[in-house]
Amino acid sequence: MSETAQRARVRRVVTTRAGGRSAAPFDSFNLSRSVGDDPGAVDANRYRLTRELGLRGTVFLNQVHGTRVVTITEPPRRSAPDVPETDAAVTAVPGIGLAVLAADCTPVLLSDPKAGVVGAAHAGRVGAAAGVVPATVAAMQELGAAVEDIEVLLGPAVCGLCYEVPAEMRAEVEAALPGSAATTRRGSPSVDVRAGLYRQLTDLGVTKIGVDPRCTLEDPALFSHRRDQRTGRLAGVIWLDDRA
Repeated sequence: MSETAQRARVRRVVTTRAGGRSAAPFDSFNLSRSVGDDPGAVDANRYRLTRELGLRGTVFLNQVHGTRVVTITEPPRRSAPDVPETDAAVTAVPGIGLAVLAADCTPVLLSDPKAGVVGAAHAGRVGAAAGVVPATVAAMQELGAAVEDIEVLLGPAVCGLCYEVPAEMRAEVEAALPGSAATTRRGSPSVDVRAGLYRQLTDLGVTKIGVDPRCTLEDPALFSHRRDQRTGRLAGVIWLDDRA
């Protein structure tokens, strides 16, 4: 293990709706360029995020509910295009923020502080069932991470008590993502993506898993597509802190 890796500190942030430049219905700290918001407002919000976190740059992804993972080796320039058709990223370079956007899907923030490797994955119902998180863990291992040392935060997402789906869909997701089948408060079929991800990570050998319990649909401080339809996106951001 290198001296640099021994000193690595992992930082994580999950944004809310507050503090940005976007107008309604994206008010106000929308970080997505793909929802119809004013591009200038989004870039201003992204610049503020990067500046206030003290990052050398922040990587944003053009998420498509897939399993593609990219390895980041240098900070992006300001206003760089989003990485195309990608739902996860990993890096071993300090000072680079990896951001995943969500408005009901689960932002998954992963790290191995011993190896000095971090990863971020966008895990909605489709991507989680397809295996975006195991793919991210595998990409981290290629950079030297060890499964037994990986720590994970499952960020705010629509909860199983709110995410109502048809019974057939619940069964399909449960078959691909065991542990995700749930029931709403009304007794109707639902999916709990975070519960399925928790079990999936445990099956991979990850034991250090934290869960942000907030439900995006229930919490007005967070963006929720299911609640508002046309709305912005929050970000889960993770990075290796290179400051002394």
